[in-house]
This record gives sequence, structure tokens and C-alpha cells, in this order.
Amino acid sequence: MITDVPSSRANKPVTGSTVAMLSVKGRTRRKLNWSGWWFVGPFMLLFAVVFLAPLVYAIYLSLFRETLVGGNSFVGFENYAKAMVDPKFWDAMLRVTIFLLVQVPIMLGLALFAALALDSARLRWVPFYRLSIFLPYAVPGVVAVMIWGYMYGSQFGLVADINRFFGVDLPSPLAENLIMASIGNIVTWEFVGYNMLIFFSALKAVPQELYEAAEIDGAGAFRTIFSIKLPSIRGAMIIATIFSVIGSFQLFNEPSILQTIAPNSITSYFTPNLYAFNLSFAGSQFNYAAAIAIVSGIITMVVAYLVQLGGEKKEAKA
Repeated sequence: MITDVPSSRANKPVTGSTVAMLSVKGRTRRKLNWSGWWFVGPFMLLFAVVFLAPLVYAIYLSLFRETLVGGNSFVGFENYAKAMVDPKFWDAMLRVTIFLLVQVPIMLGLALFAALALDSARLRWVPFYRLSIFLPYAVPGVVAVMIWGYMYGSQFGLVADINRFFGVDLPSPLAENLIMASIGNIVTWEFVGYNMLIFFSALKAVPQELYEAAEIDGAGAFRTIFSIKLPSIRGAMIIATIFSVIGSFQLFNEPSILQTIAPNSITSYFTPNLYAFNLSFAGSQFNYAAAIAIVSGIITMVVAYLVQLGGEKKEAKA
């Protein structure tokens, strides 16, 4: 624009190269417009404080080792090398992996079944059922574990009452061979409603024209489910699976609280997060606990990425 031309050059003829140069300068000025940061700045600041800063500090801690004699000294990746051969850490990681492979499919299957039932238009009182299924998710996790912990008790809770009333001796849900199933039951009870809402919302977004076309073609209820509904909500199922994978590797509240009433079944390294917590606050090994947390986070990211990659490939083939 002529108004952008400096006064010292106002009398010079405007050539093609001059116009091109002014155009480049104009684009540069537009690129340097910082007004957008007023909108994203608060989020970026909060993100840096609550996510990046703790992450950087944890990485910093993991590179040191504190001893009573030598104090805090830089050891590089020694804590990570120690984690790679730590049998307690890998035992905990194997346990949550088995938990993930068993509990997540059951939980997502129940959530999907509930969502399909609510979306079938064959049920009355859908808002009541939807709220009832979702209600456990509204219960704080600590309270949920305390409720189930009381019911699991073979000396004082529901299981004990059943044993006394019927004169039987049911296996204790807090026994070592059943504790994982008991924790899985609590997690499933808590999060079926949450995942059900994800699936139900996705089902409501399926275009009505697809149902009408299926009805014209004579498709039954099951054919409609497998040919229209499930392919249409594949993206929601991938997201729910990724969230569930991350949640499984972060398992902490349930074993931590149940440990007080089942100390012989839940060790200090029952899950990676519980192991890092006990190393840090019971063993004062802050540096090694930070390394355990970082390795656990990397493994979780890799598994979540592989799940997302597999889901995207299936969606691309569909």
C-alpha cells in the first residue's frame, strides 16, 4: 500500500520489485501480530506451571542422588539404569499390564452395551437409567474405595454378614489371589458410566439418514448395530480406550487405600505409582522415585500412542 511507503521514498517510481518487497514486509507485519497471545497466553501460562514445570523438575531430580555422606550429587542416567533392572518396578508394571488387558475390555464392553441399550429407543425412563449408570462416577474415588473396602471385609463387612447369616465361608475378596479382581470391580463400577456417556453421545451424533437407509434395506437391529452404529462411533471408542489405558497405568487410589485393610495382599510396589510414592515419602528416595515416574510415563505414552495408531489404521481401512 502507498501509505506504507516511507516518506524518503515517496517520490521514487514504484517498480515491480518494490511492490513485491512491500508485500513481503506486509506479510511479515501480519505474522508478528501478537494479539492472539492474549487469548492463548493464560492457557499456555497455566500449562507451563501445572505440567511443564513439574515435569522438568522431576527430570532434574532423576539425574541426581542424595546421600547422607556426600549430599546431593549428579549421577546422570544412573537412576534410570537402576530402574531398568529393578524387579519390583517390572513386577508392578506387569501387574498393571495384566489388569489393563482384563479390566479395560470388560469395562468398555459394559459401557458400550449400556449405551446401545439406551440408544435403542426400546427403553422407557432413559434419563433415569442414564443417571443411575453415571452416578458412581460422581462418587469421589476415595469414598468409592472405602465403600467397597467395607463390603469386602470378611470380619466386619458385607461378606462377613453373609458368612454369618448363611453359615458359609466365602473366599475373602481381599485375599492375595482375589485382590486384583476386587480392585478391577471397583474401577469398573466407577468408570462404566463415564465411558457410557462418551459412547451414548457419539451414538446421538450418527446421522438419522443412515438409520433410514438401513431400515429401507431391511436391516435388523443387530445388523444396524454392527454395520452403522459401531463403525460410526469408532473414534469415540478409540478415545475411551486411550483414556482407560492411561488410567490403568496410573492406578493408585484403590490399592493405596485397600492396603490399610489388606497389607498382606498389597505390597509397597503393587503398582508403579504406588512404588514411586512409597520410595519418595516412605523411603526418602526422591531421585529414584522421580526416575521411576518418568519411565512409567514414557511407557504409558508409548502404549497409548500404539493404541491410537492401531485405531487410526482400522478407521482408515474401514
